Amino acid sequence: MKINLKIGLIITALVVVAGCSDLIDPAVENIQSKDNIRERPGMIQGLLLNAYLRIPTNGYSFSEMATDDAVSNDLDNGFLNIATGQWASNNNPLDRWSSANSAIQYLNEMLVEVGNTEYASNPRVNQMFMDRLTGETYGLRALFMYYLLQAHGGISEGELLGVPIFLEPQTVDSDFNIPRATFAECMAQIYSDIEKAMDLLPMDYYNISDASLMPSRYREAGTQLSEYNRVFGDDAKQLVSGRIVRAIRAQVALLAASPSFNLDGDQSKWTDAATYAGNLLNTIGGVSGLDPNGVTWYNNTSVIDGLGAGNNPPEILWRGSIGGPSNNLESRNFPPTLYGDGLVNPTQNLVDAFPMANGYPISDPASGYSDDAPYANRDRRLAQFIILNGSTAGPTGTTINTALDSDTNDGLNKVETSTRTGYYMRKLLRQDVNLDPVANTGQRHIQPRIRYTEIFLIYAEAANEAWGPMASGSFGFSAYDVIKAIRERAGIGTDNGDTYLESIKSDQEAMRELIRNERRLELSFEGFRFWDLRRWGLDLTETAQGIRIENGDDFSIIDVENRVYQDYMIYGPVPYSERLKFSALQQNRGW
Repeated sequence: MKINLKIGLIITALVVVAGCSDLIDPAVENIQSKDNIRERPGMIQGLLLNAYLRIPTNGYSFSEMATDDAVSNDLDNGFLNIATGQWASNNNPLDRWSSANSAIQYLNEMLVEVGNTEYASNPRVNQMFMDRLTGETYGLRALFMYYLLQAHGGISEGELLGVPIFLEPQTVDSDFNIPRATFAECMAQIYSDIEKAMDLLPMDYYNISDASLMPSRYREAGTQLSEYNRVFGDDAKQLVSGRIVRAIRAQVALLAASPSFNLDGDQSKWTDAATYAGNLLNTIGGVSGLDPNGVTWYNNTSVIDGLGAGNNPPEILWRGSIGGPSNNLESRNFPPTLYGDGLVNPTQNLVDAFPMANGYPISDPASGYSDDAPYANRDRRLAQFIILNGSTAGPTGTTINTALDSDTNDGLNKVETSTRTGYYMRKLLRQDVNLDPVANTGQRHIQPRIRYTEIFLIYAEAANEAWGPMASGSFGFSAYDVIKAIRERAGIGTDNGDTYLESIKSDQEAMRELIRNERRLELSFEGFRFWDLRRWGLDLTETAQGIRIENGDDFSIIDVENRVYQDYMIYGPVPYSERLKFSALQQNRGW
């Protein structure tokens, strides 16, 4: 991909960093030379900001609408189109090639320029700024390489390939026509960047009060507490830290260990993923560190509204900016009665994945499930995450009737903004948002980039594959322990000791299925399901189903949307436009 890096193209982003009215002196065409930029630390840091702004988890994609978990009621939605047979290398809403490679270009430029600028007149402080900025840059480069592998890694001509590796900024004279590196080479580069980042970054950013907490290299240089805190203190919270980089390493290792990317079944890769996740979890006390309120992290209103600058609730490891009150999520996803567009419609497939409150899958004869009362005695996460027929929602507790014979527009297929499945999404939405045009109010929202529950689930999946359900390696907790804690937090099995979990705790295959299902539920609507199905190599073609309710108690399952995927689509394509430009780029098989 050819990137023309003219510094003038990023000036808009840089203004956010500098915030000065005299940021840019008059110049020909208002384009700054590198010499001028090097004199302005804020502008150099804008290279880094550009990468932060491109992180995919800055917002929700709702790629679940391309899976068995949800459909869209917007018939022009890109995920609906690819799920129904229109996914192609020149029509790919999941493409990350351009954005991630652009971020890497800026990061490579940052690595060149970071040492050419003075950030503080004090040489000790200046060195710490250079260390932090360099560490952030390496951490972000690893993150974007991970996103590239996730979206574009795949098999070409019998070999598992990644993407081209660029470690220096490209210019108009660079050779862009280079082949893709192997997946293993890309992984080695990610791990190298992560090691460099961890060497430079503190575990967390906070103001320290004891010099013994300072890294020895700074303490021995005579650095004062105030100087250290200026660079690595509270003001740096939410920038890439050692903790965040360790979480990225766990994510990357899980991808590499997964069946679609671990073609030789190398068990050591599962051990790596479990070890990286386990080491990170031990910093919060292992299983005891699981946030008891983590299920409803998105709607813990008093916590979110009272959150101080840069701080995280216990469930959130890394987040984006909270910002001011908004109602965008609710406007897109509230039912029509609440003045919303009802965009994301959960499927019956997902509803059926929630167990009974006693812990048994609804298909198990011991579950007590009844077709005549499908929502009775269910896992309470079902009603927390999904608006069911008869649920109340919104600031005034409006009853939502999703039945075919509903007398409101919330009913099945009533209008364009109605549900197509008989369900609306509740998760992520604040019920105290009011979209009434007469009394419109927004609320603060927290946007996680990484949650601790994800790290717990990474550990559970990897530990089960590496050591089995009950073994704990060197960490003192097992895959079983993690899943038991997650299910207890959800209220499952409180009356019977979760006898279903106890019955399978020595069965690796059954535990694998349970872990995958818990991941499906806990991370629902957060952009995981599509990538998970593909890395597991599972069927993408399960028909999305819904429910038709009439006369109050007449329930029937309906097919809503066929899923049209080919087997090769467990790997995404290299963009068609890139292959037109660069003949050395190999395409993944089938595309």
